[in-house]
Amino acid sequence: MSDGAPQKAESGGVPAWVMTFADLMTLLMCFFVLLLAFSEMDAAKFKQLSGSMKEAFGVQSEIEVRTIPKGTSVVAQEFSPGKPDPSALNQVRQFTIDSNRNTLDALDRELKEIEETRDHARRLRMALKQELERGDVSIQTEGMKVIVHVMENASFNSGLADVRAGFLPVLTKIGNLIDNNSGEVTISGHTDNVPIANERFRSNWDLSTSRAVSVAHELLQVSELDPGNVIVTGHADTRPRAPNDSAKNRAKNRRVDIAIVRGKEIDEYRTLSITAAPENTEAKEELRP
Repeated sequence: MSDGAPQKAESGGVPAWVMTFADLMTLLMCFFVLLLAFSEMDAAKFKQLSGSMKEAFGVQSEIEVRTIPKGTSVVAQEFSPGKPDPSALNQVRQFTIDSNRNTLDALDRELKEIEETRDHARRLRMALKQELERGDVSIQTEGMKVIVHVMENASFNSGLADVRAGFLPVLTKIGNLIDNNSGEVTISGHTDNVPIANERFRSNWDLSTSRAVSVAHELLQVSELDPGNVIVTGHADTRPRAPNDSAKNRAKNRRVDIAIVRGKEIDEYRTLSITAAPENTEAKEELRP
């Protein structure tokens, strides 16, 4: 073509937005390639999915699909919920207890029993006023327990275990004041530390137990006391009231104690233990002329 020939005007080229669009498509392709590279193919799920596609396009086959195929994750692979332990009961049962009310109820009951114990001791002192004045018996209270100390000088001859005939009316007075509200009655024999050995008693253990049994027999005859509530023990010289260092103190230790528990044992709601001081000391409780 000669230089003089007319030339066609060149076109302006593709629009500017095409380059931006091409860049975006390239980036999207790279993104999906990366997703495919990081993903993990589950062969079993892929077969189930391909089977579903075959069914959709007319290929007759039965493939049981239990779950929808989905991707896996690191969290699902490395961590799993703990297996719960089976419960011992099929039902969950719940109840509440008003502990304050139970405690107050037990406290009220115990205070009432202590007051009845002191009243019982007052009635015994009135009935045994003369014996208290002579020193034949002494009475004290410990919490819900009334203890009557029967001294040897009035109730037994030395070295013997038979109750004197003149002392039987005293046991009758004591037995008449043991009512149906009384609980256990413990009758325990005690001696001093002077050894005894004769034809009838081998030791102080034997003597103390025999004296306690004699008192128990007399009380059961004159009172409504239930034999099942009676406890008989012998302690010899193991539980003295005074040191065995004089004739006067040894006389205090030769005795039979009748311990009467007022009321019945506190039930399962008892949560407090009350130790009440004696109403009076023993020296004050004994009535003197």
